[in-house]
Amino acid sequence: MTDSAAGDSGDDGTGGSRSVVYDLDAACTRTDVEVGARYRAVVNGVVDYGVFVDISDHVSGLLHESNLDGQTFDVGDELVVLLEELKDNGDVSFDLADVDLDEADVLAVEHEPEITAVDEAVVGDDVTVEGELVQIKQTGGPTIFHVADESGILAAAAFEEAGVRAYPEVELGDLVRVSGSVEQHEGARQLEVGDISLLTGETADAARERLDEAMRDRAEPEPVDPLVEWEAFEKLRPELEDVARTLRRTVLEGRPIRIRHHADGDGMCAAIPVQLALERFIESVHEGDDAARHNLKRLPSKAPFYEMEDVTRDLNFALEGRARHGQKLPFLLMLDNGSTEEDVPAYKNLAHYDVPIAVVDHHHPDPEAVDDLLDHHVNPYIHDEDYRITTGMMCVELARLIDPGVTDELRHVPAVAGLSDRSKAEVMDEFLTLADDAGYDREAIEDIGEALDYAAHWLRYSEGKTLVSDVLNVGSEDAERHRELVEFLSTRAERDVREQLDAVEPHVEHERLDSDAHLYRIDLENFAKRFTYPAPGKTTGELHDRKVRATGEPVITIGYGPDFAVLRSDGVRLDIPQMVTELNEEVVGGGVSGGGHLVVGSIKFVEGRREDVIDALVEKMADAELDEELSTTIELDD
Repeated sequence: MTDSAAGDSGDDGTGGSRSVVYDLDAACTRTDVEVGARYRAVVNGVVDYGVFVDISDHVSGLLHESNLDGQTFDVGDELVVLLEELKDNGDVSFDLADVDLDEADVLAVEHEPEITAVDEAVVGDDVTVEGELVQIKQTGGPTIFHVADESGILAAAAFEEAGVRAYPEVELGDLVRVSGSVEQHEGARQLEVGDISLLTGETADAARERLDEAMRDRAEPEPVDPLVEWEAFEKLRPELEDVARTLRRTVLEGRPIRIRHHADGDGMCAAIPVQLALERFIESVHEGDDAARHNLKRLPSKAPFYEMEDVTRDLNFALEGRARHGQKLPFLLMLDNGSTEEDVPAYKNLAHYDVPIAVVDHHHPDPEAVDDLLDHHVNPYIHDEDYRITTGMMCVELARLIDPGVTDELRHVPAVAGLSDRSKAEVMDEFLTLADDAGYDREAIEDIGEALDYAAHWLRYSEGKTLVSDVLNVGSEDAERHRELVEFLSTRAERDVREQLDAVEPHVEHERLDSDAHLYRIDLENFAKRFTYPAPGKTTGELHDRKVRATGEPVITIGYGPDFAVLRSDGVRLDIPQMVTELNEEVVGGGVSGGGHLVVGSIKFVEGRREDVIDALVEKMADAELDEELSTTIELDD
């Protein structure tokens, strides 16, 4: 109410005047009233020295006998009072107003509580917070509501009956006001709910606009300079900023995030930094030690694309989380996979549930196939660059955009990603220098990459959070354990690779193609150790590197099994995704699928057509031109 309204009269339209009387909403408090204003009141008690009256559920006071003019009242009687005084000790005093309700203008007053920002709610205070319900979890006791405003997210516990949903009229995504007392619960603040009211109409619109504007501001990525100046990479920076902005907004809105990444060195170098940055941002928004665990999950994928097995598992986990914990369905972040046509069936499965998806990848993409199904797609090929820009390199910058505070822990990671994925980026020396300045020489970086591959192989579909963080030394708290672990795992990996190559070497078939490139073939089904490290892809890659070093000339290597083939090439202009498309059309009934990078990839096919697929594949490789520029960069002592 305004001062001008207090106690004033209004024109009745005939030259007379009508007194204004305010009828308070039951929720109104002292902040909604003014000295000198008239209020509709109800007697709640009669004593020798006067009567006590209520003008709302929260504002009561004494009408002293000296102000009654000899009138008497009973409990429940209605009358009009004039507010005389609001005392500092909480007492309220009234005078009797000489006004007839039937002849007054009665104006309804709704309660406008003082809204407290979530991050300013202090334990012990009674507060009202206003925001969006981002989670509703029914426990065996109270219902736990999570309310997000522009400053953070606060849990609010409301009790109806044990295991019974409180305030069933409000749903996930609603804008609400929640009042109650702030208590300490399991190390975090929790609002013990007195009331929850749903915001509607203009009030809801204004609150939504305010929240959106504040969240846009808070979601804005932190300004950071790149770790190294690289013109090719700068083409990707605006898109990485968009992904960072979306991920930060996702956390602010209380939506969980699920990270999927390729289970190799580059995939780990992509996922671990982003996971660390998101965990720290989540902890700044949510309260409680388990906030990151409940709102972020990372899982590796064996294939360089999103398999139906993976998406089915993820979708089932998400739907169970929604049913059991009242969470929104997660945001899916695909790293070092997700750019190809092979991902389409999985994405279409998620589309039935409106799960948002972002992809950061450097495998050769099929943008026409996937882009309509994605919210973000960051890939160097889209900007006429290639796999030299590894996903790990991109995701270190993405992590720094989310939380610049992780920078010092990540300076060596782009070098690990680059060497793990055999990147020939022109800035590799700068990344290695950056790592060296952080205390990691080239040998240490190579050992970390080898240890990551070894750990990823044995982890299979498990996250292995602490183990992988310790190996990469990102988010790790024990530098000595990192060194000992890397030495142990890399030594074991080198031993296993050496034993595998010693076993396969006598059985490698060699021929010289018409292009003068070397072609090496190895039957991994019959001449390699199975179900151990290194896996077929790693075995083929290590054999290929050995032949490149031995010849110093263009080399193609094929490692094959009953229904798959792994391809590696140096110095030959291959386009493996295009070859896969052609093979699928030419080898009828071959069921050829797969892809990867242009010169590194894998394919699958029907076992009974293996010989036809391999023969057709070799013919295509024989027709491929040599890459003179690439072949001259092969280092014999690599």
